[in-house]
Amino acid sequence: MKAARLVGPKKFEFLEVDQPVPSDGQCLIKLERVSVCGSDIRHGFGPVHPEEDYPMEVGRPCHELAGVIVESRTDAFHEGQRVIPIAYPGTGGLCEYVLSEPSRMALLPAEGPLDEWIMCQPSGTVLYSCRQMGSVLQKNVLILGQGSIGLSFTMITSRMGARSVIAADLLDYRLEKSKLFGATHTVNTDKEDLTEAVMEITDGQGADITVEAAGYPDTFNLAFSQVRQFGTVIIFGIQSEKYIPLEHNLLMEKQPHIQPTTGARSGDPITQIRDMVALRQRGWADPAQLITHRMGLSNVQNAYDMYEQRQDNIIKVVMDISQ
Repeated sequence: MKAARLVGPKKFEFLEVDQPVPSDGQCLIKLERVSVCGSDIRHGFGPVHPEEDYPMEVGRPCHELAGVIVESRTDAFHEGQRVIPIAYPGTGGLCEYVLSEPSRMALLPAEGPLDEWIMCQPSGTVLYSCRQMGSVLQKNVLILGQGSIGLSFTMITSRMGARSVIAADLLDYRLEKSKLFGATHTVNTDKEDLTEAVMEITDGQGADITVEAAGYPDTFNLAFSQVRQFGTVIIFGIQSEKYIPLEHNLLMEKQPHIQPTTGARSGDPITQIRDMVALRQRGWADPAQLITHRMGLSNVQNAYDMYEQRQDNIIKVVMDISQ
């Protein structure tokens, strides 16, 4: 089968590899659409890894996948069904076929384009994090970062009944997008004083909930400086560095509830994605609006370059495996 992999810093190559064969309890899925995630850039494509790390595993870095089951060796799913699969560790989605199993697969409706349904994967992981907040009814929520993850937080918390959803980012095109997803206020932190804006919006109290959805040391500390005393800080963004400085006085002054959230490590990586599929199917929210670019897998180099360099107002790019 056709596949791609990183063979050097920011450099993909295509190759032919053996098609995987399912064992009992597994399904073989023919991928049709895959999408680039920020974590693929921050931890796979973007950094210059040690020379011995190249070439990387076939199909990586890519984990947002959607396709059709072509062989099932389980009673839970059958051939012809469309699914979002979570690939096994050490494998990726830049290829034609992957293996998965029922506990790692979300069934998709038969109708509607797969390139739209695949967006339930990133938004589903955010749904898990939002559930860790508890009720947001009549609360002020600040979301730091308005990439696809931050926009998903904006979409979900606005529908959960937050009093205000304050979207903060350095890029105006992302902030404009956040208005479509339910932001009540937007703050360009490169042009405006975030603290002044948050205090004005929250009547001098600070945000009840702050969400770190960007993955940078500065936004990590902002999540603590902007939360009200005894508020909640949700940590979603994954930092590039193992250790980052934290302003200790903020912890002692604010005494917030701190909740790191990673749905994939919750012990149940798939339920939140299934739930996001159901919510989209009934019209509660539509993460498909995250998509700004579509291209074929043959343009994988361009897709990752664009995403890393934030070219052409990109939010989400979906690739057609057949092209």
